[in-house]
Amino acid sequence: MAGGGERPDRSPGLYTPEERRRRDASPWTIVQGVLAPVQFVAFLVSLVLVLRYLATGEGFEAATVSIVVKTLLLYTIMVTGSIWEKVVFGRWLFAPAFYWEDVFSMLVLALHTAYLAALATGALDASGQMLLALAAYVTYVVNAGQFILKLRAARLEGAARDAGPVAGMEVAR
Repeated sequence: MAGGGERPDRSPGLYTPEERRRRDASPWTIVQGVLAPVQFVAFLVSLVLVLRYLATGEGFEAATVSIVVKTLLLYTIMVTGSIWEKVVFGRWLFAPAFYWEDVFSMLVLALHTAYLAALATGALDASGQMLLALAAYVTYVVNAGQFILKLRAARLEGAARDAGPVAGMEVAR
């Protein structure tokens, strides 16, 4: 490994040409592309239900079910995402291109798992559980933002690569 944890063959972009080929050929790329918006919709529904419970004291069961569903989707996207990372980058997690996203994902997982533990053990009362879920959701939003920015960077990198050096100069004028 070169200094800073980067591979010597790492291109200045997000993906090497071979990683890009593996990414584009992998069915796990499609799985991630489907699961991410499904999880986000589950998050939005759950957020409304959690906030409703905290504001009115009504709907604890619905909020609880929604948090569990959101958490199960999170686990699913994390497992399939690590498979995707293995296929594309050759490591299950913490590939240099997604290192900080993966680090923050561990916090997201820890808070969601803490919620499930509190639910299972009764360690927190209903309001405490909902507040823990909100803390988990804040980290989820930050992490989702990290991945959206990375996706945007990959798209811009692909567009610049496809435009070529001549077209790139035209844009620079």
